[in-house]
Amino acid sequence: MSFKFGAASLAFALSTTTALAGGLDRSGQSIGFIFETGNVVELSYGSVSPSVSGSFMTAPSGDIAPTYGIAALSMKSDLSDKLSLGLLLDQPYGAHVSYETAGYPLNTANAKVNSTSITLMGRYKLTDAISAHAGLRSVSADGVYDPSPVGQTDYASTYSKDSDMGYLVGVAYEKPEIALRVALTYSSKTEFALDGTAGDLTARMPQSVNLDFQSGVAANTLVFGSIRWADWSSAHLTDSIPAVGTIVEYSNDVLTYSLGVGRKFSDSFSGALTLGYEKGTGELASNLSPTDGYLSVGLGGTYTKDNMKITAGVRYVDLGDATTESIFSSFSGNSALALGLKVSFSF
Repeated sequence: MSFKFGAASLAFALSTTTALAGGLDRSGQSIGFIFETGNVVELSYGSVSPSVSGSFMTAPSGDIAPTYGIAALSMKSDLSDKLSLGLLLDQPYGAHVSYETAGYPLNTANAKVNSTSITLMGRYKLTDAISAHAGLRSVSADGVYDPSPVGQTDYASTYSKDSDMGYLVGVAYEKPEIALRVALTYSSKTEFALDGTAGDLTARMPQSVNLDFQSGVAANTLVFGSIRWADWSSAHLTDSIPAVGTIVEYSNDVLTYSLGVGRKFSDSFSGALTLGYEKGTGELASNLSPTDGYLSVGLGGTYTKDNMKITAGVRYVDLGDATTESIFSSFSGNSALALGLKVSFSF
């Protein structure tokens, strides 16, 4: 049986999602590239087009979630039969909302969160079946917060970039003859102190645990998936101006699930179908992310030519309904469409 058809690449193309789910999560902090065979360089890009709108009584908000992109670059090299070294550049967290419809209470309010991350990690094979991986991650963040609607006291702050170091550590079990791999990875929290043009910002992004798995179930057929826990109940964004105070906080942690099946159709082409799920909390949602949980379906394929793989995927996300805090607007019937593309070279 043959299973080497880029499950990690397919998983990326189908996991491109929206920051309107799972707190401010965008990348999910996957480290699947470190398990690729041989020396590999991968470049990926996703485009997410959310459609998010609601209403306050009879006043519609309009679509408040602009389209955004997310990029990543990873490099992995085998230093010996047992030791591998990897480098990952990605954008783990983000948000962007803009209220532009006249008559809505938050008209002209907007906010944006940007982040970049550099992860240097290594993997060491303890036995043929068991390996350990660990690394250091530097995360940088900046943003804008302008909550003042027309006719109210003007307040806006642009927060300059700050960085923090975190770490990751994990273990994996593999049985190559049936393409079985189970990997458990813990990532530490990161904290920031961002100077602002008005108020300053303190922020904490959550610690998390990722459980990734795959297994061959028949000739040329693979089942794969993940479970991610993120400690969003301890995360926050807080402005130093007392009248502004806490901008974002969460009452609950978040569990995100994905499950997929991949099939190799020929030496050149393979495809996959995935489902994703995140349970809603039922709590009031932030006006910066007025959705609660999601259900998604994705379809992708990988074309292989010599040492190159091109993977593309599309994902539809049904975003959960929510009622927002402070003004109690109702947001329902919302969704997002995500497109992902990855090109990888092995050498």
